[in-house]
Amino acid sequence: MDRQVAGMTISDWIHRIPLLAHVKQYEPVYWENKRVRGDLPEMEKLNGEDITDAAERWQRFAPLLKKLFPSLQETEGKIVSPLHRLERYQSNCTEELTEDSLFYLKCDNQLPVAGSIKARGGMYEVLKHAESLALQEGLLKLDDDYRQLASKACRQFFNRHSIGVGSTGNLALSIGIVGTALGFQVHVHMSNDAKQWKKDLLRQHGAHVHEYAGDFSEAITKGRQLTETDPAAYFIDDEDSKDLFLGYSVAAAELKQQLETENIFISEQKPLFVYLPCGVGGAPGGIAYGLKQLFGRLVHCLFVEPTHAPSVLLGLSTGLHEGISVQDFGLDNRTAADGLAVGRPSRFASSVSQHTVSGIYTENDDTFYRLTYELWNEEGIFLEPSAAAGLSGPRRIQEDSRLSHTVPDGVHVAWATGGALVPDSEREVIYQKGRQLAEKK
Repeated sequence: MDRQVAGMTISDWIHRIPLLAHVKQYEPVYWENKRVRGDLPEMEKLNGEDITDAAERWQRFAPLLKKLFPSLQETEGKIVSPLHRLERYQSNCTEELTEDSLFYLKCDNQLPVAGSIKARGGMYEVLKHAESLALQEGLLKLDDDYRQLASKACRQFFNRHSIGVGSTGNLALSIGIVGTALGFQVHVHMSNDAKQWKKDLLRQHGAHVHEYAGDFSEAITKGRQLTETDPAAYFIDDEDSKDLFLGYSVAAAELKQQLETENIFISEQKPLFVYLPCGVGGAPGGIAYGLKQLFGRLVHCLFVEPTHAPSVLLGLSTGLHEGISVQDFGLDNRTAADGLAVGRPSRFASSVSQHTVSGIYTENDDTFYRLTYELWNEEGIFLEPSAAAGLSGPRRIQEDSRLSHTVPDGVHVAWATGGALVPDSEREVIYQKGRQLAEKK
C-alpha cells in the first residue's frame, strides 16, 4: 500500500516533485530552492537585533569561559575558529575552481571546548539558561563580572537544576561539557547511531547518558517527555529552539571579519558560497540566517545532507517542514555521518531556512569518507565524515545549479563542523576507509 503523507500518497508526491524519485532510491541529488530571498525578509520570530543580543551575551560570558576552560586562554574566552585557505586542496581536488576563485575551510572542527560547530549553539543555550536562572535568583546582575557564576554558591544552585537534550552526539558533547562545568545535572538522550566514544566522554564529564535503540527522533521525543516531568529541568530542543539557532548565527560576523582580514570583500563580481553540513537544520540554518543579514543577495548558502537522511531537503521541497520524515519515503536514516542522521527537520529552523538557503545537495557515505581522506592528504586536517560534506560543494553547483556561471569567480567556504575530539583509533579507521575509496576512484 502506498503510504500517505499530508493527504497525498508517496507516488503523488513523486509525480509533483520528480526529484523525489531519486531521493527514494538513495541517489545523490541537487535541489534548487525557488523560494530563497535575495534580501532577508522581516520575520515574526526573528530579527537582526536578536543576533546582536546573542553576540553581547557571548561577550558577557567570555571571562567565565576563560576561567572554566584552559583551552580558551588564547582567545580570551571567545568561542571562535580559524579560517584556513585550501590552496593544495583547491589545486589538486577541485578542478571546477580557477585561480581567480578562493576556497576556504571554516574550521569549526577546531572549536575549543566541544570540538564541533555545536559549541556555538549548545553552549550558548546552556549559558543563556544559566544567566536567566541566576538573574531570577538574585545571584547575578547584567553588569556583574560573570566569573562569579563559578562560585560555590552558584554551583550549588545550578546543581539543583537539570538540563536535558536529545542528540546523535556532538550537540550532547557541547551541552554536557559546559553544563556539568557550571554544576548542572545533565541528562543526554542518545540515538542508536551515536558513537561510543562520545557516550564515554560525556560520562567522564559527569553527564547522565540514556541510550535508545531508535534514531534521533525517538531519543529527542523521549528526552523531551522525561524532562518535562521535572519542574527544575530545562530541555534544549534541537527540533524547535530559537536560542540554539541564534548561538550559531553569531558565527556569520566572525567569518566576515576573517575574510576582511584576508582583504576579501564580497561583491557582485566576487560572490560568497557557503557549504553547510545539515542534520536537523539548526546549525546551518542559524549560520545562513546570519550570513543573509550581512551579505543579502551576495551570499549563496548550500546545505549538504546524506542520501540516507535528507530530512531538510524533504521538508523544504514539499513545503511540509517538520510534517514529513525520511521514513515516510522508506529511507533508513542510517549514515556514517552520524551528526547528520536526522529523520525529521527542525520546526523553527525550517521556517527560516526556506527563505535563506539557495539549494540542498546530498552525498553518500563513500563520498564523505573520500573527502575526509583527500583533505587530510592535501592539507593535514582531520574531519569527521559528516564535517567534510561541504568540500564537494563547488563541484555540485557547477554540475547542477543555476549558479554555476558564478562559481569560477567566487569565494567558497566549506564549513567543517567537527573532528577535534575524535580518538586516534577512530581517526585511523576513517582515514583507511577514505584512502581505499579514493584509490578506487
